[in-house]
Amino acid sequence: MPATDLDAPFHSALRTLHRNIALESGTVLRYPAEFAPFLGVADAGADVGDALGKLVAPGESVYLLGVVPEPPPGWKLDAFRPLAQMVRDAPIDVADGPEIVELTTQAQRDDALELTALVYPHYFRRRTMEMGRYFGIYVDGRLAAMIGERLGTHEFREMSAICTHPDFTGRGYAQRLTAWLGNDTLARGSVPFLHVSHDNPRAKALYEFMGYRLRRDIGFWSLSRPG
Repeated sequence: MPATDLDAPFHSALRTLHRNIALESGTVLRYPAEFAPFLGVADAGADVGDALGKLVAPGESVYLLGVVPEPPPGWKLDAFRPLAQMVRDAPIDVADGPEIVELTTQAQRDDALELTALVYPHYFRRRTMEMGRYFGIYVDGRLAAMIGERLGTHEFREMSAICTHPDFTGRGYAQRLTAWLGNDTLARGSVPFLHVSHDNPRAKALYEFMGYRLRRDIGFWSLSRPG
């Protein structure tokens, strides 16, 4: 798939890698709410009012990335600061550190939900981990840091939920996980990409140090249907 798939990553993922869970009306696609609050459109100029009415419940808010349509009357569209969309083209060295384990058991998934609740309370949902593989580092029986795969097509894969518990920051765990999973993604024939806020310059600088380059700034919005 062409790199332009990254210009509408929610829509691209829902029509390819996550087609089996996509909710669809016309050209509008969305994730079920228990997976993620994300909705994607392919054409900003399309009339999608009827489709949005079928896919978004009264009082519900969804998020859009890259492409946003004209909202129906009465709906509220809020623009956030664009995110930095970054890609990595080559493997890098992975620093030594604790074992990286795949988070597959219910107990591990519960640990991940607890950790992400500290960092991603709006975006990480009960079934988000079914969207890809998730990995973590445990220290003394506690999930210290994690990373996962979220969006993607058959040629691109998003590095997501990169987070460290506040009790374990400064140990390089997030860097180790991000380097490792990015290398694994490249070895599997896909290009790793990620999104980071410009308001988080420390994280952005770390990704640049790890070989990620800015592909583009990408628009990010919330869309709310009146209750």
